[in-house]
Amino acid sequence: MAKCELCGKGPSFGSNVSFSKRHTKRMWRPNLQKTTVIATDGKPVQIRICTQCMRTMVKTR
Repeated sequence: MAKCELCGKGPSFGSNVSFSKRHTKRMWRPNLQKTTVIATDGKPVQIRICTQCMRTMVKTR
């Protein structure tokens, strides 16, 4: 599965629980987006990061 390249966030696992309390497996995937970021050497690099990391990057710029 895909992971965020900054924080390493990957899919989480759990259960769907119906009204009759039957448990079936399910997965929560991180919201990954491809974005272009300026690297430390000044070159643009395309990375896949989660939207929470994107929001944090906007705050620190």
